[in-house]
Amino acid sequence: MSTTVLFDAPGPRGRVRNSALTVVSVIVVGAALYGVYLGFDAKDQFEGKIWQPFLMWETWDFYIIPGLIGTLQAAAVAAVLALAFGAIFGLARLSDHAWIRIPAGVVVEVFRAIPLLLLIFFIFYLAPAVLGGGDYAFMAVVVGLMLYNGSVLAEVVRAGVHAVPKGQSEAAYAVGMRKNQVMRLVLLPQAVTAMMPAIVSQLVVLLKDTALGYIIAYVDLLNTGFKILPARFFGSLIPAAIVIGIIYVALNMALSFLATWLERRSRRSRKTAAAPVVAPGSAEVGVAAGQGTEGGGVAPDRPVE
Repeated sequence: MSTTVLFDAPGPRGRVRNSALTVVSVIVVGAALYGVYLGFDAKDQFEGKIWQPFLMWETWDFYIIPGLIGTLQAAAVAAVLALAFGAIFGLARLSDHAWIRIPAGVVVEVFRAIPLLLLIFFIFYLAPAVLGGGDYAFMAVVVGLMLYNGSVLAEVVRAGVHAVPKGQSEAAYAVGMRKNQVMRLVLLPQAVTAMMPAIVSQLVVLLKDTALGYIIAYVDLLNTGFKILPARFFGSLIPAAIVIGIIYVALNMALSFLATWLERRSRRSRKTAAAPVVAPGSAEVGVAAGQGTEGGGVAPDRPVE
């Protein structure tokens, strides 16, 4: 009987049992969805008058599109800064010098441990005291996203370099390359290919986390679509939540599709000897780490050769 990494393939009885459980689950979920439908219908949430605002161009022009632009702006700026933060601190954690490696490790671990919402609150209320009066909602969202996601990306960078087999750097040193040449010409080009799926996956998380700006009244898609719009059109809370949810799902599915495509492409690529890296905290980390450093995955801590 064939096996997979995580479990034994089911036999005939197991397949029958799984099929029966699937049917029961579908029935239970269908009944739950039907109950939700009846509840919405009893509250007249499917009447055309409360959905009508979303068929008007003014609604999209004054509420949804500006909120979407705010979300994409915060996500784009935070993504660029997080990538730069992750590259700098990820490479710093690979340094042979303790005075660089240890402080960089402390910064990364601290900002990974602090909840993102707490970071946003802290920056939002600290900025006026330091910089003077003004609206710092955009800065609070962007800096909070940069610090948290950049710290995660720093671990991705470190894991990506460690995923390159040790023989690659040893061969480079054997032909007379210096340490910075080995990192720049041998390790990083291969590591980038291995890191790309994990980087894009973390950017999906970053895009979703922009919704936390709702708490500090940042003008994003969640704020305009779920708070301002229902206040303007009384009774449209549920339709607004559904429409905004669909937009978020579409954005994240597009980025997730890109991440999947990059992962498949990296697995077929012959430009790197490193296996694809998964972001820290992912359920696949344990499986990847079990492949060993020579085969790829997230390697244990060790200095760069």
